[in-house]
Parts: sequence; structure tokens; C-alpha cells
Amino acid sequence: MAQRESSRDIDQTASDWTARLDRGPLSAEEEHAFQAWLAGDPRRKGAMLRARAMAMMSESAQALGDGFDPADFAAPKVARLSRRQALIWGGGAAAASLAALAVGLPAAAGTVISTERGEIRLAPLKDGSTVLLNTETRIRVRYDKGRRIVALLEGEAYFSVARDDRRPFIVQVDGRRLSTAQANFRVRKLERAPVDVLVNQGLVEVAPTLVSAQPVRLADNTRLMLSDRPGGDRPRAVAPEVVTRELAWREGKLAFEGETLSQAAEVFARYSDTRIQIGDPVLAREPVTGLFAANDPVGFSRAIARVFDARLEQRGDTVVLSTRSVAE
Repeated sequence: MAQRESSRDIDQTASDWTARLDRGPLSAEEEHAFQAWLAGDPRRKGAMLRARAMAMMSESAQALGDGFDPADFAAPKVARLSRRQALIWGGGAAAASLAALAVGLPAAAGTVISTERGEIRLAPLKDGSTVLLNTETRIRVRYDKGRRIVALLEGEAYFSVARDDRRPFIVQVDGRRLSTAQANFRVRKLERAPVDVLVNQGLVEVAPTLVSAQPVRLADNTRLMLSDRPGGDRPRAVAPEVVTRELAWREGKLAFEGETLSQAAEVFARYSDTRIQIGDPVLAREPVTGLFAANDPVGFSRAIARVFDARLEQRGDTVVLSTRSVAE
């Protein structure tokens, strides 16, 4: 009985194929061997996508020069950026543009901060807290003597809350109230989707929908989809690696682990005017794995086309992926 190939062996072979592909077009014999290898184990396509994504990230890093340090982009525990990180992000290592606001927002009611598509903005607040706004996000900030209130109007924001025992930090979203004394957490409010709360450090209390009910408490590595139904708020623990993937956008990246190609295309649409169109429903259901630059849907599509042997055509601001015909 033949020994099953290990995941490490598959990843190594995928890296070897990626290096060969980067050197130029494959010969007919090599192309046949490559396609046969891809078809031999369902894990290989995912490994190939990961390898292609790593190669794309490496090329971006090389463009930054010798001063680039990949450790600067390890998943941070908090969303506070050093001056060096901000300069790197602006130079193109991350996918989205980052614009930092002046420290110390005015205390006037209703200070609105927003981002455009593809933009990430760091907003330092006057109490030492920060809010990192993802693409197409709007928040309204209001501070007074007794409370610190941020309303998430739309989009996605990551809150890093400085402790102030005299004034709770409150996030209002869709008529719900989240409060904390000190925590790092993400709140996402998108159309046609429930509000998604993810806490990666600290404690956040979610006010109940019923007066008689108890607040829901979210601790480290806990996720909650807010529900309007009584008793519908049920938090669940998530693995640290899931938290890292969910927060990859803070570094201008998109992380996929088994999402369909169709779902990945929808995520890319939040960050770029370039749309990915998938012409074949079977191809649209293919799983996607890897870490990709959020503002590079074309590079992502090229990797998909190579791994799934698909046809890629660019029509203005639309990238069309389709299954190759037998004749091709």
C-alpha cells in the first residue's frame, strides 16, 4: 500500500512548482506533469494557492528594499501602528492606503470619520484609544464627562480601548450596545449580514435585547453574531488562527481558508473597483486558501487561473474567470 503523501511534502512540491512557474512558461511535458500532480490529491490545489500567494507577497516585499522586515507584519496584539509600519503601509506593502488622523479628536457630538473603498484609516482618540477603520466604513464619535461613545454606522472597525474606569467605552451598532473598560475587538456591519463581533483581548459586554435578560460577556478569542431574536446571542470560542485570519485586513491582506471562489470574489469587491466575475458555477464553488493583497484582485485571479487551469480575461474593470474548453 502506497504511503500517503504528507502535508509538508505537498507544500514543498507546491513551492518547487511555484519557483518553476516564475522562471517562465512550462513546456508541454512540464504542463502535463503539473496538471497531473494537481489532480492527484485534493490538498494540492490549496497548497499551490498558498505557495503562489507567498510568492506574490515576497515580490511586494522585495520592492520595499533591504529595510523591509517581515516581522513588522506579524499579527499584532493591538492595532497601534509604529511610524515605521505606517510608512511601509503607505509605500505599498499593504494593499489598502492608510491615512492617520491628528491625535485628539474634538469632543463635539457627532464627529464623523469615514474611509473610501480600499482605504484603511487609523483614528487615535483623545483618551489614548484607537479605532482602525476598514474599507468603506463610517463611525461617529462622541465623548463627554461620563461616557466614551462610538457609533458604527457601516463597515468594519477594530477598537483598541485605553482603560478609563470613570468612563465606559461604548460601541453602538444597529440599536445594540457593546461596552468595555479595556479591550481589543472588531465589529463588522455589512449589508445582508448579521453584525459580527470578535474579541481578541479583554472583556466586552453586549447588552441584551430584553430588559430582564443578562448581558452577554465576550472574552479573549470569542465571536458573536448579533441577533434580534430573544436568546439569539450565543458567543462561541474561536481558535487564535481564525482570529488572525479575520483581522488580516489590518495589514492590507485577505486570508482565506476554504472559502469558495465566489465568496472570495465578494470579499475582494469591498476593496477594489476591479470586479472578479466567474463564468462557471463549478469553478465558483472551488475552495480558496491563502493570504493575498487586498488591492490586487488581478494578481489573485492569475493565481486562481494557474492553479485551477482556468481562462482569465480582463475586460476593463472586470476580470473574468472561466473554465477552459476541451479544445484549449
